[in-house]
Amino acid sequence: MGQRPCPMTSQNPYDVHIIGGGLAGSEAAWQLARRGFRVRLSEMRGTGERSPAHQTDNLAELVCSNSLRSDDDTSNAVGLLHHEMRQCDSLIMAAAAKARVPAGSALAVDREVFSATIEEALTSLPNLTLVRERIDSLPEAGLTIVATGPLTAASLAGSIGAATGADSLAFFDAIAPIVYRDSIDMDVAWMAARWDKGSDIGDGKDYINCPMNKEQYLAFREELLAGEKTVFKEWEANTPYFDGCMPVEVMAERGEDTLRFGPMKPVGLDDPRTGRWPYAVVQLRQDNTLGTLWNIVGFQTKLKYAEQQRVFRMIPGLEHAEFARFGGLHRNTFLNSPTLLDRQMRLKSAPHIRFAGQITGCEGYVESASVGMLVGIMTACELAGRDWVAPPSTTALGALLAHITGDAEAETYQPMNINFGLFPPVSGKTAEGRKMKKADRKAAYTERAKADLAAWLPASGALV
Repeated sequence: MGQRPCPMTSQNPYDVHIIGGGLAGSEAAWQLARRGFRVRLSEMRGTGERSPAHQTDNLAELVCSNSLRSDDDTSNAVGLLHHEMRQCDSLIMAAAAKARVPAGSALAVDREVFSATIEEALTSLPNLTLVRERIDSLPEAGLTIVATGPLTAASLAGSIGAATGADSLAFFDAIAPIVYRDSIDMDVAWMAARWDKGSDIGDGKDYINCPMNKEQYLAFREELLAGEKTVFKEWEANTPYFDGCMPVEVMAERGEDTLRFGPMKPVGLDDPRTGRWPYAVVQLRQDNTLGTLWNIVGFQTKLKYAEQQRVFRMIPGLEHAEFARFGGLHRNTFLNSPTLLDRQMRLKSAPHIRFAGQITGCEGYVESASVGMLVGIMTACELAGRDWVAPPSTTALGALLAHITGDAEAETYQPMNINFGLFPPVSGKTAEGRKMKKADRKAAYTERAKADLAAWLPASGALV
């Protein structure tokens, strides 16, 4: 357990104040509180206020998708990040294991079980106080972690802007719709995973697949382009999209076949009625443990609600689909972290404040949680009077942290998912001197990372 820096007093009733109960804030709170430090976790939801994207008051609510993406830790950077977080006793990864639903090689979860597991774990810690309150300004003193995410309330965002002396960058993020399973026509759709590589919990058939022929695909694309869409406010007009959550109709604008090589890719999916791949396919992924809700994969959208119902019911098998949630669009903000934060995620102009999660410019649920985890651990080291040892840049954790805190070009800094491009390169050659195949290079990255993480862990403060 960590050492408390000072006794509890009426002026100092906690060691760390965490603002924001999303994935990053929840993970940071877990890492600190389980080490014996007193944590105040402030969450705006539950006060009668919510961000434009959230629908519940639950901690660590998943908004855009229920997927934490690939769980393959041998050849995928996200799966490697999963592995590294598990080695550091991540609460988010433990909750994901409990809430897992079938999704092939991806790690997808029941949203409600996931959030409930995290909230139960945190509120059971006697030294953690969850307070439903809105924080309007950065604290002037006391160790603070700001993990308010890309939908930071305007008042706090203004305070952050005043403290940094710089405008936050911004981009748009979109949410995919969810439909009820019993409204899908399974006489048209069928269950399968691409190349039949499904998960054990899904009996190998993790996705609902809705096939389209060429005529249906072209007509669908035309209606995507023609459908009435959300109108941007003047101040939003020049805000870019983040490629990882680009609206489906924006992809459609980029060319006739863009969707067929993206979210509607038919490769590896044999229609049992024809024995062939369709011209295009729409996939749905299970969104809850009961299997009653299904997410339309890759169909983030800015279409208005009535248009979503009209256009998406053109999809074969979804002609009578009932929507549990329509898609949507919201504006995300993030810091120019390479300029504003030091190597320990502290605000250079106010080093008692650390930032964590998507507001730092990492993109994705897993990345956000991992940065929250690291910030929690480094703050615990500071409180215990220990030197912080950063994870090697050859690991997923180290590569992501380095990118945020200085390795990225500040002038062109944009939200980034974890990927092997952030890692120091491997040699690219086999022991025999031959050029490695792509799959072998990925394996080389993950093998090196696992070895270096194992060497780092004992001296890191990541283990309790």
